[in-house]
Amino acid sequence: MLVEVCANSLESALNAEKGGADRIELCSELGVGGITPSYGLLTLVREQVSIPVHVLIRPRGGDFSYSKMEFEIMKKDIAICVDLGFEGIVCGVLLDDFSLDEKRTEALVTAAENLSFTFHRAFDWVNDPYVTLRRLEAMGVANILSSGQQKSALEGIDLLHDLHREATTSTILPGSGISLDNVGLFRERGFKAIHLSGTRVRQNIQGTPKIPMSAGRYVADGSVQLTDTELIQAVVSSVK
Repeated sequence: MLVEVCANSLESALNAEKGGADRIELCSELGVGGITPSYGLLTLVREQVSIPVHVLIRPRGGDFSYSKMEFEIMKKDIAICVDLGFEGIVCGVLLDDFSLDEKRTEALVTAAENLSFTFHRAFDWVNDPYVTLRRLEAMGVANILSSGQQKSALEGIDLLHDLHREATTSTILPGSGISLDNVGLFRERGFKAIHLSGTRVRQNIQGTPKIPMSAGRYVADGSVQLTDTELIQAVVSSVK
């Protein structure tokens, strides 16, 4: 079983590799579901990480329907990843009615050239996952990241398993809430790959800042979320 780790920093990416991960999805800001990493992070990961890296292309948090300007940014970011020699792109676009934006998604697949393309968890918002699966496969999408349209992949495991059986060319990649405690269930159901962040919180500073800078609750001010090497090692050992 392939283990993909969602890494939100250079340190997380290095920890994932050290822990035995097969592949990395590189992003920033896990608290909003991930956004496109900076150019500096891209270049350092490209220089220092040897396992395959797929880069998340998402210009902001929130929904997956993008303006013309945002879409142009996405295409530029993909071009940068192609030039830097990354192995894959993680991306996707929906229409306002939560159906697949076929025209724009196909344009992004084309922009990725020969890089592997993963359609991300926008899939969990689509109205008909089976029709969307067939359309994505027709575009040449290699992987579909999904929680089975539930809050966690464990809750959505039945739909994920159905999609896994229906898929002919795309790999269904369960993600969201996968841990050492439940990863064995996904192996038992025959999935070829899993996706997890494997993070722990590290306190960076002591004391309380004068005012809060974080609007979210995922990471408190003064803390960072980092992929944990030992946790990844434990997951890898349990599925290999």
